[in-house]
Amino acid sequence: MKTDIKSLTLAELEDLAKELGLQKFRAKQIYEWLHRQCAKSFDEMTNLSKEQRAKLDELCEIKNCSIEKKLVSKLDGTKKYLFRLNDGEFIESVLMKYKYGYTVCVSSQVGCNMKCSFCASTIDGCVRNLAPSEILSQVYAITRDNRKEDRDFRVSHIVLMGMGEPLDNYENVLRFLELITNGDGLNIGARNISISTCGIVPKIYDLIEKHPQYTLSVSLHAPNDEIRDRIMPVNRKWNTEELLEACRVYTKQTSRRISFEYAMMKDINDTDECARELAKRLKGMLCHVNLIPANEVRENDYQRSNNERIKEFSKILEAGGITTTIRRSLGGDIDASCGQLRRQSKGGES
Repeated sequence: MKTDIKSLTLAELEDLAKELGLQKFRAKQIYEWLHRQCAKSFDEMTNLSKEQRAKLDELCEIKNCSIEKKLVSKLDGTKKYLFRLNDGEFIESVLMKYKYGYTVCVSSQVGCNMKCSFCASTIDGCVRNLAPSEILSQVYAITRDNRKEDRDFRVSHIVLMGMGEPLDNYENVLRFLELITNGDGLNIGARNISISTCGIVPKIYDLIEKHPQYTLSVSLHAPNDEIRDRIMPVNRKWNTEELLEACRVYTKQTSRRISFEYAMMKDINDTDECARELAKRLKGMLCHVNLIPANEVRENDYQRSNNERIKEFSKILEAGGITTTIRRSLGGDIDASCGQLRRQSKGGES
């Protein structure tokens, strides 16, 4: 089996270079080709000899994702990418433009096992975890594609909120984060990266031990166990009190504010009573609540709360001392919004 070279750290590349009889400085050249120039093949590494490139190609592989389909929103310019992986599996990623720069929403698994009832990503379950190189490749492929129009294009922020549960692919996600923040690569700041989780409590504690500066985004979506048990099966294993306690520890240990994601679903979790209960449970925590108008998924009959209901919910939270924002929905006309990413068929149909 060939070595997945894009998943190696610079130190590991130096060890590989030594094994291959290459000078140590070649490792940094290769690393920069992979992670700064976003090279897709060894042939692009023109400061290596043909013999050196051939040796690398013989023993190593560069895992890439090729653009199978790209949709551009007519509403806001958001771009959704359907990527084909080396083994023929499909994932989706999204590029969003904000005032502060470009954000890429990446997937961490092919599908998802969490079975949240309102989310399209989990409908067909999880086929497999993505390797660190495959998570990176989403950012790199989007970078290459957009540099065709703007050679200075740069991704400034990353959210691990695409297909999959990042903490269910914990080790590979940590390696991805190590590589994407490296100064010899794209050098994206840790504070510009958000890791989403639906509530795998033990992994939150594992993450705390790393003293991270990443933003932890918790998909809460309900103020209590009764509602959360119905829409998010993970809650039956780690309930809301266990999850919120882990979040309190996270904020105290890292001094980083938690972001609670809350998809507003009509007659499910959007009542005044829900808002008051949520405000009470979060009081005193370093956090903010991001209200998300729930997006339509054809396999379920959930309806989004109307704008007035969302605004009223927000007012109750703010009155309870909870900082609240209402997410601007991007890419809704191309199914690129929160909860709408999914695996695709071989024919590329969603």
